[in-house]
Amino acid sequence: MTDRDALLERLRRDAWRRGRIRLASGRESDFFIDCKQVILTGEGHRLVGSLLCDGILSRWPGDPPDGVAGVALGGCPLASAVALTAALRGLVWDALYVRKEPKDHGTARRVEGRVGGARRVVLVEDVITTGGSSLAAVGALKDEGFTVLGVLALVDREEGGMDTLGAAGVPATALFSRGDFLP
Repeated sequence: MTDRDALLERLRRDAWRRGRIRLASGRESDFFIDCKQVILTGEGHRLVGSLLCDGILSRWPGDPPDGVAGVALGGCPLASAVALTAALRGLVWDALYVRKEPKDHGTARRVEGRVGGARRVVLVEDVITTGGSSLAAVGALKDEGFTVLGVLALVDREEGGMDTLGAAGVPATALFSRGDFLP
């Protein structure tokens, strides 16, 4: 079984649920994909780190990033998994975490990590629905002087998010889509 097959099997088994749920976008849906149920396991962390690292290398082959950014909360463990996997492969990709709002204490940062190190980044997301969270994170990264090469998600719910990102000039893609979970 390939890593992609293993991750999809785990996402289907442990992350996908039917039932009415309110999404971060405010929309209601009849299904939910809670990727954290897989990402936060040791094997899930290994799988997402490997597959997202491969995805970044294949999408930006001659021009890889300096870092990987994740939106709090779901994207943060993804960024860490990719940074670790990259390091094990001899690559130096710092992990950055993008808060939805700046902290109201301490440094009041919205972007955490070696902010001075990574200048060209890929944003990783667990699930994209409308693209709103990703666009906000891209804006926060750009405000801090980063160049965002694009967005790579685990799952595209196929509800307009990829089109929204593309219309804003942000290339985006996902490893899996709605069709991988719904017939």
